[in-house]
Amino acid sequence: MSAVHFVLLAPLLGSIALALVPYRRAAALGNVAVSAATLASSLSLFVVEPYRGTLLFVDDFNIYLVVLTAFVAFTTSLFSSSYIAHEVETGRLTPNELRFYHAMYQAFVLTLLLALVANNLGLMWVAVEGATLTTALMVGLYRTHEAIEAAWKYFILCGVGIALALFGTILMYLAAQPVMGAGLAAMAWTELLGPVAQMDPTILNLAFVFLL
Repeated sequence: MSAVHFVLLAPLLGSIALALVPYRRAAALGNVAVSAATLASSLSLFVVEPYRGTLLFVDDFNIYLVVLTAFVAFTTSLFSSSYIAHEVETGRLTPNELRFYHAMYQAFVLTLLLALVANNLGLMWVAVEGATLTTALMVGLYRTHEAIEAAWKYFILCGVGIALALFGTILMYLAAQPVMGAGLAAMAWTELLGPVAQMDPTILNLAFVFLL
């Protein structure tokens, strides 16, 4: 198993585990610990051989993006531990909502990291869509009228963008499929770079616009 798999595995397992922890202090410490493990795993990418696969890809550029994201997630978990504790003490959040918050926090981190290391167009779209869903659920955490309204507005705004991106992803595959054939290779960024000059430029231009 490569270091990049540990970067993704830490928030994935953390999200599942924190969904089961109802105790405020244990949940907060667990959230910080998982975030610290994710950061440590991301730092290891600097010393191990870069990972290049059909679905995941790590190069000299996105290492910095992954580490920066993991660092922000870790520092935010430190701040949120005291903030969320205050919300529980004042009764604004219940133990169930506390579990939901920490689970969604790690799920959100997972989707961000997955989007950064995805080498597959479809996988990257799923990751960005996952980030939208987890964020919308966290925005509506308090279940008040204002929070739910804000969550719906956020979801609609991002949903329009992600729908356009899905259309761009489909167009990119349509441009690549006649040249590269069906399969994962026609969706991999690294594989698309080689024969891109043979693809239909009109479809590529449209794909670029919708993806952007």
